[in-house]
Order: sequence, then structure tokens, then C-alpha cells
Amino acid sequence: PLELSAKRPVPFLRQVVPVRKTVQRDPRFDDLSGEYKPEIFMKTYSFLDSIKKQEKEMVQKQLKKCRNVEQKEKLQQLLNRMTQQEQAQKKQQKLRERELSLKRQQRELAKQGKKPFFLKKSEKRKLELAEKYAELKRSGKLESFLNKKRKRNAIKDKRHLPSQKNL
Repeated sequence: PLELSAKRPVPFLRQVVPVRKTVQRDPRFDDLSGEYKPEIFMKTYSFLDSIKKQEKEMVQKQLKKCRNVEQKEKLQQLLNRMTQQEQAQKKQQKLRERELSLKRQQRELAKQGKKPFFLKKSEKRKLELAEKYAELKRSGKLESFLNKKRKRNAIKDKRHLPSQKNL
């Protein structure tokens, strides 16, 4: 151990041997973990989809057998959450595929010697909306969707109109 001066009081916790402090790292923000690429992530963890599907089927079976009201309610919430996660994942996948197709088109145009043209957010939104309408038309749910939208807009418009009390 190092000699300490007798003129100064000795510290209560004297460090004799230096201890290496462990550095805690968060892989989400650490450069050592590499860059996040959704395509690679989906390929690597694709086995989870089959496991989730099995779990969903198991929950559905339990829901059919269950007699307890509280337990049934919990299982129903779990099932709803699972389906919502599945739908969100499908939506994300569609979005990714759409972006990839647009990138491919831009690469083709660049190979032909044309100047690349990138869509604005508003134009992307319009394309997405047109795709949504086409999908609804194919499934035959377009009319009910438009009715709901009309009702929603009517309620919004009513809010902005002056009420009888104010007149």
C-alpha cells in the first residue's frame, strides 16, 4: 500500500487496490452492438412468429374452456392485444415493402440515367390512402368505411357550428 501523510486524516474508505468498475451498456444506443436493420432483425427472429401463433391458438382454446368471468375477460384482453400486435406487424411489413419497391424504382431510373425523384410525405400518404381504398373496395367494406367517416366528419362539423344557446 501507498504511504499516506500523517499530517492529514486517513480517509475512512481507503482504496488499497484499484477496482475496475464495470461499464453498463445499453445495446440500443451502443455502437458496439452494430446498426439496427429491420430486414435482418425480421429474418433472425422469424421463428418468434410461429411461437406467437401457437400461443394465440392456446389462448383461444383456454378462452373457449374458461367459465370464470374475470379470467375470461383477461384472456379476451390478451387475445385482443395479440391480434393488434399481429396487425401492426403486418402493417409495418407492408410499409417496408412499399418503401423498398420505391427505392428499387429509383435505382432503375438512376441506371437508365434519369434524375431520381423522391416523394414527399404528403404524396406518400396519398398513395397509402389510395391503396387503402382499393383494399376496402376489394373486400367490399368500402361503403361501411365511408359511412363511418361521414358520421365522424358530421360530428366534427356540428362542434364548429354555433349552438342555440349562443344565439
